[in-house]
Amino acid sequence: MDDTLTVTLLELEHRGWASLCDGTGDGFYGRLMTEDAVMVLANGATLGRADVVASLAAAPPWDRYEVEEARVLPVGPDAAALVYRGSGHRRAGPDFVGMMTSVYTRVDGEWRLVLYTQTPLADAA
Repeated sequence: MDDTLTVTLLELEHRGWASLCDGTGDGFYGRLMTEDAVMVLANGATLGRADVVASLAAAPPWDRYEVEEARVLPVGPDAAALVYRGSGHRRAGPDFVGMMTSVYTRVDGEWRLVLYTQTPLADAA
């Protein structure tokens, strides 16, 4: 797998997490997600782009996060999946630890998020 692609997708993922920490996740994901993108959350909810933006606008920020064990898997000539163990920590709530998958597609030369999933790791929280 191309190291440049791994660095690029990890950078996007870190920018996303940083936006969730500083309260700008609604704008960041509103721009990053394709029009028909979906997020499948750990609780089973499946949200389209507009619902993700609305949800993040009302969500409390994360205090810190970790991204570990990341790897990129090719899906096609202009698509790739980033799979990693992620954790988010809030002082005012429970930590979340899970396996994350972000599927990106290249649109007009820019990587855009088309699918994101969370699978909780109950024994890790």
